[in-house]
Amino acid sequence: MSKKLIFSMIILFIFIASFSIAAQEKEIAVLTPYLQSVTTNEMIRSFKEKAENEGWNVRVIDTKGDFNQLANRYDDVISQGVDAIVMGMGDPNQLKQQIASANEAGIPVFGGDAGYIEGMEMNVTSNNYVLAAQNASYLFNKIGSGKIVKFYHSAHPGVHKREIVFDAMVESREDIEVVAEHYVQVPGPIEDAMQAMQSILLSNPEIDGVWAAWDEPAIGASMAIKQAGRQDEITVVGIDGNSQALEMIKEGSSLKATVKQDFSAMGDILVEKIKMVFAGEELTDRIYYAPSEIITEDNVDQFME
Repeated sequence: MSKKLIFSMIILFIFIASFSIAAQEKEIAVLTPYLQSVTTNEMIRSFKEKAENEGWNVRVIDTKGDFNQLANRYDDVISQGVDAIVMGMGDPNQLKQQIASANEAGIPVFGGDAGYIEGMEMNVTSNNYVLAAQNASYLFNKIGSGKIVKFYHSAHPGVHKREIVFDAMVESREDIEVVAEHYVQVPGPIEDAMQAMQSILLSNPEIDGVWAAWDEPAIGASMAIKQAGRQDEITVVGIDGNSQALEMIKEGSSLKATVKQDFSAMGDILVEKIKMVFAGEELTDRIYYAPSEIITEDNVDQFME
């Protein structure tokens, strides 16, 4: 075999290998209004790490709570022709036009702890009804009966589901009364909840418990309760199992329980389902659930890093 032929074959091999690698590269856009949230950040970070291990390029876009800008950023990445879009939390009902545009462009849309509407490939989340049932049941059992405060954020579809379950559970109990409720502002949920709780404590001195739809308002409320010197009187519960909440449970604050979501598992499921769609496979389900577990002072050490 001549040197010229060998050289030509090497060049051809390099070209084929380079083309194969380029063909495998995928551009994934992750869009979120909530990256400042500890749990959103954890979920997206987990997904990004696993996706990059697949050789995909992952671009994370955060609009810091600006939903108008979020819609514009969807339009941008669709026009740029990305290979897939991941909705990093948020409400797809606010983005119906953008999801339809992505469908027309042949770009699959996946939910990462978001909601689900027709036009999306799937959504991975926790069972939010179960999360709320777990932390509300703990709160009711802990206080027995009494007056409680509700912290919620209906803009997030998953968090809204928790609110629905909580409201139904309160409705079923004649000995439980919600004396105050606060719609938590995002970004800045800890500070917002802390300020709200300070005011609530002044106007409602007889409070036995606080139900928070996720950990950050639970943390803020607990800070205000500690500041008022009432952490031995009031029980606070949250959802997510973030590290600050676990520390507060361990140290004996008024925050007594949280429900741990498995954001790493959500990242695994997202990558698995995106790979299937890229391979031309049809997904059998539209909603996938990651596991959850309630954490209290009895088992918090198991979850501490």
